[in-house]
Amino acid sequence: MKKLAIIGSGDLGQLIAYHAAADKHYQVVGFFDDFRVPSHLAGDYPVLGGVEAIASQFQAGQFDELMIGIGYKHLAVRRTLFQRFAGQVPLGRVVHSSASVDASCRLGTGVFVLPGCVLDRNVVLADNVLLNTACVIAHDSQVGAHTFLSPRVAVAGFVQIGEGCNIGINTTLIDNITLADGIQTGGGTVVIKSLAQPGLYVGNPARFIR
Repeated sequence: MKKLAIIGSGDLGQLIAYHAAADKHYQVVGFFDDFRVPSHLAGDYPVLGGVEAIASQFQAGQFDELMIGIGYKHLAVRRTLFQRFAGQVPLGRVVHSSASVDASCRLGTGVFVLPGCVLDRNVVLADNVLLNTACVIAHDSQVGAHTFLSPRVAVAGFVQIGEGCNIGINTTLIDNITLADGIQTGGGTVVIKSLAQPGLYVGNPARFIR
C-alpha cells in the first residue's frame, strides 16, 4: 500500500487522512504544516515538518504521494501549493468506495470525493477538486481545478463550473449553464442562469451579493 502525506493538519487534512486510511486507499504517514511543530500529533498522525521539508522527505522515501488538506477559506493557497508540488511529487487521489463514479468519468490528480457522491456519464473533475458528502453531478458536466463543492450540491447536465469556485451546501445548478472562475454560492442557492462575474451569490434564484 502506498504511503500518503498531507499538507495541512487541520480539519480537512485530518478528514482526508481518516478516509484515506479507513477506506484502505493509503497508509497515512502524517502531515506537513508550517504552523505546528514537528512531532506534534494532529488527530491520529504526526506533523512531519513544514512545507519546505516535503521534497527532501519524498526523496528519502518517507511517503509516496501527497494531497492538499487546505480548505475553502484559503483557495489561493491551495492552488499555489498544488502547482508548486505537481511537478516534484506525485499527487494522490481519494475517491470513497461508497461513491458512484461512472467508468466514463475523468478525474484529475489531488481529487477528494467523499462518501455518497454520484458522478454520472462523462463527468470531468479537474485537478485538486473536492466533492463533499452526497454531491450529485449529472452527465457531461465539468468541475474546474481547485474547486470545492459542499455537501449535497446538485449539478444538472452540461454544466461548466470554473476554477477556484466554492459552491455552498445544498446549492442547485440547473442544466446547460456556466459558472466563471471564482464563483461562491451560499447555502441553498438555486442557480438558473450562467454566472460570469466572480463573487458571492445567494438566494432562489441566485443574486449577486459582493
